[in-house]
Amino acid sequence: MPKKIYREIPENYPVCLHADCPRAATCLHRIAYAPQLEKAEYLRIINPDRCAPDGQCPYHRDSAPVTYARGFTNFQSRMYPAQYKKFMNTLVQAFGRNSYFERRRGDTALSPKEQSLVLQALRKAGVTDTPPFDHYEENINWYD
Repeated sequence: MPKKIYREIPENYPVCLHADCPRAATCLHRIAYAPQLEKAEYLRIINPDRCAPDGQCPYHRDSAPVTYARGFTNFQSRMYPAQYKKFMNTLVQAFGRNSYFERRRGDTALSPKEQSLVLQALRKAGVTDTPPFDHYEENINWYD
């Protein structure tokens, strides 16, 4: 599985000021602080009063890469036409028509949460096996 870890911090990514937090070394909001401080003119700061530097912060975003999937073009060949229609309609409702086809082709990576939605749509359509996605990659999960 190719590792596609983006080192560039998204523009206007919120940062955290709590260097004393026990989970600061693994929190993307804290890791983004120093680079943003050097290059950005303005910073988006998470309200320090709402952060919990005791290790139970609700804003903690883990810096460990997660597995994203790309494409599910092979799913259609494993379904009956009625199953595929139900599967597609379920995902078009969730993603929108154009976004569905972008994800199906693999133009847009599927986060773990979106992979779960796709697998739930398979079950809803009556598919019992779990076919693999077209490709997998590891990315930093900045937002999901």
